[in-house]
Amino acid sequence: MEYRRLGASGLLVPALSFGAGTFGGRGELFSAWGETDAREARRMVDVALDAGVTMFDTADVYSDGASEEVLGAAIKGRRDRVLLSTKASLPTGPGPADAGSGRSRLIGAVDAALRRLGTDHIDLFHLHAFDAATPVEEVLSTLGDLVRAGKIRYLGASNFAGWQLMKSLAAAERDGYPRYVSHQVYYSLVGRDYEWELMPLGRDQGVGAMVWSPLGWGRLTGKIRRGQPLPAGSRLHRTAEAGPPVNDDLLYDVVDVLDEIAAETGRSVPQIALNWLLTRPTVSTVIVGARNEEQLRQNLGAVGWQLTTDQVARLDKASAVTPPYPYYPYYRLSDFTRLNPPAV
Repeated sequence: MEYRRLGASGLLVPALSFGAGTFGGRGELFSAWGETDAREARRMVDVALDAGVTMFDTADVYSDGASEEVLGAAIKGRRDRVLLSTKASLPTGPGPADAGSGRSRLIGAVDAALRRLGTDHIDLFHLHAFDAATPVEEVLSTLGDLVRAGKIRYLGASNFAGWQLMKSLAAAERDGYPRYVSHQVYYSLVGRDYEWELMPLGRDQGVGAMVWSPLGWGRLTGKIRRGQPLPAGSRLHRTAEAGPPVNDDLLYDVVDVLDEIAAETGRSVPQIALNWLLTRPTVSTVIVGARNEEQLRQNLGAVGWQLTTDQVARLDKASAVTPPYPYYPYYRLSDFTRLNPPAV
């Protein structure tokens, strides 16, 4: 396994991290991905650790907290071998105190996550969304208190707009609060919006990307082809409207090239799509999920080899779309990487 620094921090993370969203299967919100119990989860943690995957990501809303509980049980007795990443801010209930990033909410959310995970600290804690109703100074000062209390080691954001992330980073710099070192973002061959603003911001500010849904919300599994019906077992039947939208023509064009490269390399379509992401600037780790051990092993095959320059260029071309103003007059990823080389 390759290890990379998370942004400009001193934290080393594996190129692939494991997403525990399939653990638990309780409730309705964010529970449609799987029903992995503690026994199955422990086996999947075994496989991940054997492959060098040391970071495990979850959130309080995944299976109404059951994901954190199952993950905590699965790592019991080997806490010192893993990095735990979790998130809070999204609604966990109907009450006014069940959402957001205010002081009371964050303190309660972190304490609850620690109990469910069965640990005394969280290695990487993310705000799952920007809370526009709470001053960033309150958010950052609370997170700083939690860091000083030893409950959190590193801080990150998730799904922030560029101005929201930059406002938070500027306030942290001005007032001496801990900075966000990571940004959990949607990024895939069929969803490259991250490149337009958040990637340059991350490169300039030392914020590493943790990529979620790297297979385009299940569209790049190799089971979707031009002119064929959606497979009966695809979770897209239930969850398509909840995920990022994808233009069908773009999807089929990308899959055509993925199929060509799969034939050339002997690798699977998902492995190629994941490997492409690992070539992108600012990407520190790609979060992969799995509903079973076989799927996990397949995803782990995305590392340990490299696409050729020509193969990367073909994937770039097939997946390219015109960015909106003000990015389109000057935007070329080749120009961006020339002016902003990837962080070491």
